[in-house]
Amino acid sequence: MSSRYVFFCSYSYSYSILRPLQDEICRRGDEAAWFLENTCEDMLRKDEQRLYTLSEVKHYRPKAVITAGNYVYSFFPGVKVCVFHGYPINKRADKHDDHFKLRGWFDIFCTQSPLSTEPFQALAEKKKYFCVYETGWPKVDDFFKEQREKNEERAEKCSEQSSVPTIVYACTFTKGISSAAVLAPVIEQLVQQKPWRWILTLHPKIDDVDIINHYTTLAVRYPNVMFRKQLTTDDLRAADVMLCDTSSIILEFQILDKPVVTYCNTQPGPHLINVTDTDQVAPALEEALTRPEALMSAIAAHTAQFEAHRDGLNSARVLNAIDDFIDNHRATMKAKPHNWLRKWKQYRQSRQYLSR
Repeated sequence: MSSRYVFFCSYSYSYSILRPLQDEICRRGDEAAWFLENTCEDMLRKDEQRLYTLSEVKHYRPKAVITAGNYVYSFFPGVKVCVFHGYPINKRADKHDDHFKLRGWFDIFCTQSPLSTEPFQALAEKKKYFCVYETGWPKVDDFFKEQREKNEERAEKCSEQSSVPTIVYACTFTKGISSAAVLAPVIEQLVQQKPWRWILTLHPKIDDVDIINHYTTLAVRYPNVMFRKQLTTDDLRAADVMLCDTSSIILEFQILDKPVVTYCNTQPGPHLINVTDTDQVAPALEEALTRPEALMSAIAAHTAQFEAHRDGLNSARVLNAIDDFIDNHRATMKAKPHNWLRKWKQYRQSRQYLSR
């Protein structure tokens, strides 16, 4: 009998993280379905199954519910699995990184490298109600599979035909850190002045209508600009340089061995070209396009700390971890925290999904 899995999604960034898992599930002859909260835009393909109601999830009887977020409905059937929505970069440079905050929802945390495994393993040994598996991050499977080589060969051919560089802009939503507002006029000026192509995106949690309209309008007004609701792996491959602030997407881009210019990054280092003045953005992008040797070496050393597994098998390890947990650990786990208040809030929130 085939196994079933549910992907629990609160924001659109979940698609690119969970789809490699879906591919592995299907490869094994199993099934997957998606449950989207109202905060997550429906960007499902025609061949992907969506569950709309709590009753549909219950009758689907998933082996596991997998999410890229910080929480999951505790009353859903199946093992609860967290695969994270990014790398632990500690955007605010706090002593207590929110990446390692326990909320009592999960049976399994699938970590990306020793940098995240060791803190979670220490918490697991203390709390004893969840297990930790170092699997690598599912989203980057496509970066490292054999197909990547063919894609890069195609990209090189395209690059030979056109010498126009491509800049991708991405940002965080975190207040006081996001560059979306301050860099809006800077990017528009560069769009007009520089012979570059641009791929623009905004974090899905950004809800400022004026900012959203500004960036989407650029793609309408200028032929060298594209706006993406969600960046794809192909977008990252197509770009030569990223312009950002402080976001884990920086690591995703640098894993592809590409340079990043940041504006007021909270944790600058030799792996970044960081600027603190808008007048420095253009010269920094020009420098990044030359791929300085010291910068590229620092990027390689930095990314190795965050993503330990580069064989394209991270999704397979996640599914194997679920099987191992069920077979060898679930029966011996302590009960999760009661979380009465949080659960009550979940039940109240979930009432909107009782029927279509």
